Amino acid sequence: MSETAGSPPRLPLDWIAASLRRERTRAGLSLSELAKRAGIAKSTLSQLEAASGNPSVETLWALGVALGVPFSALVEPSAPSVQVIRAGEGPTVVSEKAEFAGTLLSASPPGARRDIYHLRVEPGAVRDSEPHIPGTVEHLIVSTGRVKAGPAGEMVELDPGDYMTYRGDVPHSYEALTPGTTFILVMQHV
Repeated sequence: MSETAGSPPRLPLDWIAASLRRERTRAGLSLSELAKRAGIAKSTLSQLEAASGNPSVETLWALGVALGVPFSALVEPSAPSVQVIRAGEGPTVVSEKAEFAGTLLSASPPGARRDIYHLRVEPGAVRDSEPHIPGTVEHLIVSTGRVKAGPAGEMVELDPGDYMTYRGDVPHSYEALTPGTTFILVMQHV
C-alpha cells in the first residue's frame, strides 16, 4: 500500500481486522450474516478480517451500523484487555494542607452506570463468573491479602493497593491466594 506525498497516513489494517473480529464475535454474527446486514460482499469482509483488504469509510460505516457500534470502535487501536496499576503507581495529586493523596484509577465514561462491591474471598475454590451484559467493565482494587483475577487466559496476581480493569462481558475468575483477602469491585455498565 503506497502513499503519495501529501496524502494522509492510512490506518493499520491489523487494528481494523482485530476490531471487526472482536465486534462480530461479540454480536454473535457469522461472516455471511454480517456481510449481508452491511450490504457488502462476504469476500470483502473476509479480506478485512484478515487485514488484507482496503476498507473505505463507507464500508466501515456500514459495518459499524450493522454491528451496532460507532465508527470509532472499528478504527481506534484496541485498548489492552487488562490494565493493571500497581500500588504506588498512577497519576497522584497530594494535598498541601493534610496528609492526603488521591490517585485516579479510572474516569467514568459518559453515560456509564457503576455498581460497587466489597468482597471477601478465602483460598480454596476459584470463583468463576459467566459473562455479564455486553459492555460491562470490571474495576478491582485489592484491600488485603492477594488475589488472582481477570478474564480466562489473562488472569493477573494482585497485592494490596493494586488496581486492575478488564472486560466483564467475557468469562472471568477470582481466586484468593492468601487468607483474609478483600477487595473492592466496581462493575461498570453502559
